[in-house]
Amino acid sequence: MSIQIGDKLPEGSFKVMGPEGPGDISTRELFDGKKVVLFAVPGAFTPGCSMTHLPGFVISADKIKANGIDSIICLAVNDVFVMDAWGKAQNAEALIMAADGNADYTKALGLILDGSGFGMGARSKRYAMIVDDGIVTYLGVDSKGIELSAADAILAEL
Repeated sequence: MSIQIGDKLPEGSFKVMGPEGPGDISTRELFDGKKVVLFAVPGAFTPGCSMTHLPGFVISADKIKANGIDSIICLAVNDVFVMDAWGKAQNAEALIMAADGNADYTKALGLILDGSGFGMGARSKRYAMIVDDGIVTYLGVDSKGIELSAADAILAEL
């Protein structure tokens, strides 16, 4: 079953690139006492993710943060090196590029996508959520296209 509005996020961690190289960051560190936008994509460098989804958040980061958001996290089932390179290629310095390399957190959320038909294995569904102190207050999961999880959808909810 998928996480729902009103649910508390499960505990876990992601890999992120830091000044000293790859490291872990916990969900407690990211979400406790903060208001956060978390959005996920099926894969770094994929067409829809690179042309529309991530760029929308890069362009709108200041507007989103001006609405009381402490951080914006982009999550994908990719390794930390790919997420770091994708963030740099997309000028996503204002975002946290979080790697869920083994899809552990994505599975815990119940938002796994079977991309094996495209040779991609387990991936994340395309979604965005607003999280207030670890509680989901908005969840938009797209089955096709990028509408419920787009930066504009988040701005409309804020």
